[in-house]
Amino acid sequence: MLDLPKNKKIILFDGVCNLCDSLLQFVIRHDKKDVFRFVALQSNLGQEIVNHIGIQNKNIDSVILYVPGVAYYYKSSAALEIARELGGFFSSWNSFQNHSYCFAKLYI
Repeated sequence: MLDLPKNKKIILFDGVCNLCDSLLQFVIRHDKKDVFRFVALQSNLGQEIVNHIGIQNKNIDSVILYVPGVAYYYKSSAALEIARELGGFFSSWNSFQNHSYCFAKLYI
């Protein structure tokens, strides 16, 4: 089993993407509750997590939010869930989630 921090949500990101780097810097500045940890998809740990949750590497072209033992979120669903966790103004973005199709794979 993966040795991940308890009670933390893992943001998997493209380590060479400038847009992803901007997203990470934004989340770091606004993560007042210390909810998130970050792992590059290209790293060994990133590959272990991707294999563990069953996403094929060829399908990865965006951010993934992994909540160990619960679920993972991909693309816009990941962004909405991250915004919800940041709270405040950012959590209001989740009102859009009620009107869009959300992908989440439950882990039981």
